[in-house]
Amino acid sequence: MARRYWMAAVAVATAGALAATFWLPDEPHPETPAVPAPTPLAWTAQIELLAGDGHPGDRDGASAQARFADPYALLRLADGSVYFTDGGDNNRIRRRLPDGRVETVAGQGEGRVDGPALQARFHTPSGIAADAQGNLYVADTGNHAIRRIGVDGQVTTVAGGEQGYADGPGAQARFDAPMGIAVDAQGQIYVADTWNDRIRVIGTDGSVRTLAGGDRPGFIDAAGGEARFDTPVALAFDAHGALLVADLFNNAVRRVGADGTVSTWVGSGGVINGPLSLAATHDGVLYVGDLEGRVVQVTAQGHQIALVGNDRLPRLARPSGLALDADGSLLVADAAGYRLHRLRPLPVGELPAPALVGPAADAALPDTAGRWPLAPQEGWHEVVGTLGEVRGNFRGESRHHLHGGFDVRGDVGQTVLAIAEGKISSPVASWSLGGQGEGLAVDRLKYIHMRVGRTPRGEPFDARWQALYDDQGALERIRVRRGTRIHVGDRLGSINSQAHVHLAVGTSGFETNAVALGFRNFADHFAPRITDVALLDANDQLMTAGSDGSVMVARQGRGVQIVVEAWDQVDNNLARRRLGAYQVGYQILDAAGRPLQGYEQPRWNIVFNRMPPQNAAVKVAYAPDSGITVHGSAVTRFRYLVTNTVRDGLMETGRWQPAALPPGDYIVRASVRDYSGNEGIGKREVRVRLLP
Repeated sequence: MARRYWMAAVAVATAGALAATFWLPDEPHPETPAVPAPTPLAWTAQIELLAGDGHPGDRDGASAQARFADPYALLRLADGSVYFTDGGDNNRIRRRLPDGRVETVAGQGEGRVDGPALQARFHTPSGIAADAQGNLYVADTGNHAIRRIGVDGQVTTVAGGEQGYADGPGAQARFDAPMGIAVDAQGQIYVADTWNDRIRVIGTDGSVRTLAGGDRPGFIDAAGGEARFDTPVALAFDAHGALLVADLFNNAVRRVGADGTVSTWVGSGGVINGPLSLAATHDGVLYVGDLEGRVVQVTAQGHQIALVGNDRLPRLARPSGLALDADGSLLVADAAGYRLHRLRPLPVGELPAPALVGPAADAALPDTAGRWPLAPQEGWHEVVGTLGEVRGNFRGESRHHLHGGFDVRGDVGQTVLAIAEGKISSPVASWSLGGQGEGLAVDRLKYIHMRVGRTPRGEPFDARWQALYDDQGALERIRVRRGTRIHVGDRLGSINSQAHVHLAVGTSGFETNAVALGFRNFADHFAPRITDVALLDANDQLMTAGSDGSVMVARQGRGVQIVVEAWDQVDNNLARRRLGAYQVGYQILDAAGRPLQGYEQPRWNIVFNRMPPQNAAVKVAYAPDSGITVHGSAVTRFRYLVTNTVRDGLMETGRWQPAALPPGDYIVRASVRDYSGNEGIGKREVRVRLLP
């Protein structure tokens, strides 16, 4: 049998391996392969499951039952095996075999131990690459090192091992949480030294040098040390051998020449928002996964087309890894969804089937033991906001977004404390310094409305919180390295002017209800209040009752929308407090109050158990006069469109269609329930008369 070798032009964190095979000259030459077909543009993708059941964990075996903690980057080899890094609490290198089985290749826990692969230890592995001999290379982010998994099954440290910045021989070189890695045809290893904001090269002699980037983050196209990057996270080689860099915080894809000259290929202003992962084709097309869960195709001319996260397909939780398959399909590591996917091009005109993405709906929640994010963590604190409430903006829009979490009242300046053990998994774990929405993500938990990592006076708590200052000495940003460990009770920040902590569980668009975490001494015996039930006509105008108290409804036409206004509280809320309901539905009854067939139980169309990813969901869940509709008002109105559906991470518009019912009198009855199971009370019925 002929021997094959890989010429790994790319094998990169999130870029995969565009690996060519070649035959030795002394062997029979195979039939000349066909010229690769041009990459189709703007193709429609079918999302298919490659591996993972959406639950965080550590389980090898059949693909659909495998479990991962943080499947970050992936690499396809010529035999069809897909190697991927798995960070979080697993800290392993794993692979999916062509027969669908998932197995562990290297690693057995967190640490830095060289030796036999299954006895070695890694700390938050990110990027992965391969050389022409089949050796694997890993950007071992938490260990600040580059590791090799040899074809002999031995794990060694190529360079680094301590946080810092230093060029020189591998053992003396220093990195700062490197994430991206690539290997060229000569065997040189390229590294995205993420928190040093530099691109480094490890030569074939083991020495480390800096190819481009300087002593602070920035956005400058220039040569070598004059160039600036800001949080480079992934690498890929393009069709011409130039190095591409996912420059995350600059929202750009940069190109680096062999001489270290840096230029910007893809800049801000397009579809991409926060490039995380890259994969390049043979003909100049680039694929980019971004922070908002999109997978974007960039043509050779620079046009950007969202393949995932568009009108047809939902976005992913965190597409941190991309690789090309042999048939042109795209392989994706969705780190925050605990899955690997394949994006398969569909024939022109064919529509994609529904796909299961993101974490499993019943994925286990973080173990918080009922702690609160404020001291005393075992005490009681007032709840001032719940998942799914309507929220406006500061420009007069009362239905701007759905509230994505669980709000706990606190004093301005009060210290926010970690409620669970965790690890920083996102390369951009903190955001909006100085803004009202400033926050921090620790695994699936988000803590918002606080000064991240610092006291009210702006002093960082400890070395884990990297403070960046501008030329005038003003604080610009707090960075937290991927792989940083957070322990129960650790100080995370101090409450800002919002005077509460917003807790969210899950990445944006995949939030689950944080009340399910269970908080000590939390009690809810309050029955939700129903204050109005109304109907909207085909033009979405309010329908009023006649003199006999019934609303006249035509049986034909577009149908009507049913609106239920309600609010809730929990025990010990201030009397003025208004919280949103957990679930809202309706029934249709006959004139005597008996449920019609199909309406024996309420149709719970609005259930805030899992947030849908679409921003438009707020206007599907709530009627136009919801929210704070009068400037200066302290009262939020929750007017639910219960004929629409917002639940289980999905949304759909709908109307009550009475055409199948005979003319006559009926009753529309509203039902409201809170998370604790308390049933709503109040004005819950409206009489309707269906016209002939």
